[in-house]
Amino acid sequence: MIQYPKLAIVGRPNVGKSALFNRICKERIAIVDEAEGITRDRLYAKSDFFGLPFEVIDTGGIDPRSPLPFNEEVKQQAEIAIEEADTIIMVVDAKIGITELDLEVSKILLKTDKPLCLAVNKIDDPSKEYLTHLFEQLGIKNKVAVSATQNWRIAELLEMAFEGFTRSENDEAEVEEGFKVAIIGRPNVGKSSLVNYLLDDNRCIVSPIPGTTRDSIDIAFDHEGSRYTFIDTAGIRRKGSEHEVVDKFAAIRTKEAIERADICLLMLDSTQGMTTQEKKIANMIEEAGKGCVILLNKWDLVEGFRMEHCLRNIEEEVPFLAHCHKLFMSVKEGRNVNKIFGLLKEVHENSILRISTHRLNTFVGRAMQLNHPPMMTGKRLRVYYMTQVAIAPPRFVLFVNHSHLMLDSYKKYLYNQFRKEYAFTGVPIIIHLKDKEKVAGKKHFHQKSLEDFEHFRHIQSQEEHSGEVFDENSDEDFNE
Repeated sequence: MIQYPKLAIVGRPNVGKSALFNRICKERIAIVDEAEGITRDRLYAKSDFFGLPFEVIDTGGIDPRSPLPFNEEVKQQAEIAIEEADTIIMVVDAKIGITELDLEVSKILLKTDKPLCLAVNKIDDPSKEYLTHLFEQLGIKNKVAVSATQNWRIAELLEMAFEGFTRSENDEAEVEEGFKVAIIGRPNVGKSSLVNYLLDDNRCIVSPIPGTTRDSIDIAFDHEGSRYTFIDTAGIRRKGSEHEVVDKFAAIRTKEAIERADICLLMLDSTQGMTTQEKKIANMIEEAGKGCVILLNKWDLVEGFRMEHCLRNIEEEVPFLAHCHKLFMSVKEGRNVNKIFGLLKEVHENSILRISTHRLNTFVGRAMQLNHPPMMTGKRLRVYYMTQVAIAPPRFVLFVNHSHLMLDSYKKYLYNQFRKEYAFTGVPIIIHLKDKEKVAGKKHFHQKSLEDFEHFRHIQSQEEHSGEVFDENSDEDFNE
């Protein structure tokens, strides 16, 4: 694995560290707000400076006297980032000027003997660049006036931070991220505890207070030769419980984590079971087309309740979850935690599984023989053929004579039969309907006509590709 130089961004609270972090990364990764103490865990991201790839670390504000919750834990996270870093940027607020806390932070950083430069932030007007001289007392030789919000002199800051660093010959090598796994759930179900257990490190701040995690945190690591990127997310609260703007930002970041993940671990508190909020989260995962594994944490605290009853409750509440693996576990005791990786590999393999058109049409013929579609207004549904057109998630097209003849009950029947035949455990299945007129491009045609045959052969030729071969917007689809 390539080790990039690490740049840590450090300073007292509310000086603009996260805004600078986002500016350097060229992405809105960290949550930025005027309130103090927004960033708690340390955030990592990769960036590039004129051909020099590096890793940048955002930290929470260092303030030993702060009455804010998790203050000591935030300080410890910042200390770890300083220890890891190859070069450090200390951020100060030009509008407020030098403070006693700035002096304390600078003393800590100067003792490290690591490359250090000072970013005098919030100088939105170049005419006020002289304010950098007010910070001479900090004893940091290299100083740059910057504005993170205005993107002013960020390049000069990075040039100073990486002065003397040389570009490695291996920098151009592609870094394998592996597949991404988002850990999703309500607040205080044990998501951050799971990450810390897997890493055997206090990577994320853990506490019994709901809402401890706010940002989505990407953590890459290897396990038995496989590469994973786990995404620890903030708990998704009910809309009525989002009292702060930060809670809304955290929910948005969590939804984005679902979108960019390959597989989601939906974590439940076994002592509370499936709630309305978990049903909504499960629907979000299914609609995003992501694989899913259900983790029932804190099972060691459950008494007088059988696993079978718990499973039945989950499968009755959300139909999609009936086809997902469920793992009863206890992060606190380490029970069954290592079984997660085997389930992840199985779900990932199912998400990229392809089924030949011949096997699909054999299945369709057998399913329709077992249960013929009913007559409607003197007409009966006819299915001509079925083909797979995409993976991750598996997507299929069912070519029929008239899609309006497909009753909801028959859709459900075909869907259930398909699950029995091919399982696709943990993966949502999407089946689109396409009318014969849309296939042939005219109102009347014969099934074995040349146009239909050529179209059929074209679709078969797409089976080695994962791209779409039809217009989704013109199709009816069903996904139970």
